[in-house]
Amino acid sequence: MDIDKKEYICGVLKILGISYESLLHAPIMTVAEGTGIAEELGVPPCKNLFLVNKQKEYFLYLLPGNKKLLAKLLAEQVDSSHLSFASHEEMEQLLLTSPGAVSILGLINDKENKVQLLIDVDVMHMDYISCHPCVNTCSLRLKTIDILKILLPAISHDYYR
Repeated sequence: MDIDKKEYICGVLKILGISYESLLHAPIMTVAEGTGIAEELGVPPCKNLFLVNKQKEYFLYLLPGNKKLLAKLLAEQVDSSHLSFASHEEMEQLLLTSPGAVSILGLINDKENKVQLLIDVDVMHMDYISCHPCVNTCSLRLKTIDILKILLPAISHDYYR
């Protein structure tokens, strides 16, 4: 099943004309484990956090790997009283992925646009980012501009800074 997820995501990228570099690796679950992989791909490490509020609004938040989540401040920015991590079940249902593999590429599977994308301004300034194709045994190096200008419009997703 994981190979099918990866192949589907890579197929979408190919159809959209988005080039990428791929690196297979042992399963990872944390940014710390992924730091070496990011270095090997020549990109700064990123965190991809899947969050939810009490109203069951979902957010995928991309931020640099060395930056801390300021949940209270982020909640205020999205006009919410509280944000917490969404469950494994919610992640699987909405993004067809699991903890350790969540990334912006999971939005390809969010056909109903239930997940709002939040991107830290520092990520916006990166030339490339690394993402998992919905499995935590592979990382892709993609141009940030390709994600913003090609992928997100193609899957009808917007982003907020």
